[in-house]
Amino acid sequence: MDSICLLPGAISELTAAAIDSRQLTQGDRYGLMAAMLSETLSDDERSAIDRLLRAIRRRKIAIS
Repeated sequence: MDSICLLPGAISELTAAAIDSRQLTQGDRYGLMAAMLSETLSDDERSAIDRLLRAIRRRKIAIS
C-alpha cells in the first residue's frame, strides 16, 4: 500500500479556506480523509481538524 504524504501546511490551508468560504468541497473532504489516515499528524493538526469538524456539526461550515 502506498503511504500518504501530506504537504507541509496543508491542514492549516484547508482549514483557512473552509472558514473563509464557509464551505467544504469534495476535494477538501478527500484531503481531510487522507490526513486522518496519516500517522504523521501533529497534535496541532489534529486539533485543527477537530475544530473544523465541530464547525461543520454546528452548521457554521456547509458541505458542498
